[in-house]
Amino acid sequence: MRILHVLNHTQRLNGHVHAAVDLACAQVAQGHDVCVASGGGDFDGLLKRKGVHTVFVDHKRSFPNLAKALVHLRSHIRSFHAEIVHAHMMTSAVLAFPVCRLSGIPLITTVHNEFEKSATLMGLGTRVIAVSDVVGASMQKRGVPSSRLRVVLNGTIGSARSDGRSEEPAPFISPSILFVGGLHPRKGLPDLLQALEIVHRSNPSAHLYIVGDGPYRDAYKDMASKLACASAVTFVGSTTDPYPYMLGADIFVLPSHADPAPLVLSEAREARCAVIGTQVDGIPQLLEHGDAGILVPPRDPSALAEALIQFVENPEKIDEWKARSQLRIEHLTIDRVARETMQVYISALGSRSPAEAAKMEQSNLV
Repeated sequence: MRILHVLNHTQRLNGHVHAAVDLACAQVAQGHDVCVASGGGDFDGLLKRKGVHTVFVDHKRSFPNLAKALVHLRSHIRSFHAEIVHAHMMTSAVLAFPVCRLSGIPLITTVHNEFEKSATLMGLGTRVIAVSDVVGASMQKRGVPSSRLRVVLNGTIGSARSDGRSEEPAPFISPSILFVGGLHPRKGLPDLLQALEIVHRSNPSAHLYIVGDGPYRDAYKDMASKLACASAVTFVGSTTDPYPYMLGADIFVLPSHADPAPLVLSEAREARCAVIGTQVDGIPQLLEHGDAGILVPPRDPSALAEALIQFVENPEKIDEWKARSQLRIEHLTIDRVARETMQVYISALGSRSPAEAAKMEQSNLV
């Protein structure tokens, strides 16, 4: 099948980019012809090495620029003879919709950030992929009928991004607690800092490592510096690969306030971390609803501290939950994501009317 993915850019900082890049590479490995149309970025080299075509479409949001982007995208879709167009963000979906509608090509949209109001526009797709069950339910409430909606849970194991990664664990002080994510309020890092303050009173040996960057980095550093446990907090900064840090950590914590289906949980489980996550959005599903990781209420530092203390004071519990992190982990592979996505494509192609099929055949001949 000839598949053209559309996304704003290919920079490392965004989870939806990681998911799209993983999928495109996996689809090539499964024998499909794949192209990524984007504003370019860090992953273009990886995509080309894996046999994914890349073309430039500038997604900057100004009317003159978007008008040009629409023309360029139409040209790329035609020249690539795309059978499926798969858009991963709102701007991409809006650009791709008229082109696909006029040419009779099915448009697939993936809802990565359901918490954004603009996610409603992802309903433009012939088929709409939700990255977790909770996201699927939310999109139904927004008016996407179940007949067009499919859930494909995120997974990262075996992704192209893991090629050549270091398997050397980071040299952490044990018991070590790890956070990996963007430094902005949605990820709930202040809750974790407050929880560590509670843990530190009775367990001063516990140490928190924070991997990531973002607009609130300086504010969070200032917040941590004022705590009694300040010496037990290390801001590692951004990294191209957090996996060695996961290998070196005893406990992985994701205290998010909103998170549709965070890829980082799949990676932490692959690294055999004992995992604590909040009971929001797709996190419970990625942790097998509490069987593969401990779930705590969001915005509740006391409950998070209680879970951490159980681990810190009982090392055997860390070993128990490291083992439990492997429960049904085979479901988190990128190959499974690619296979289920292909079934969505086939469903969309089968739903075309004869007139749409004729349009697509004609456009591929031009």
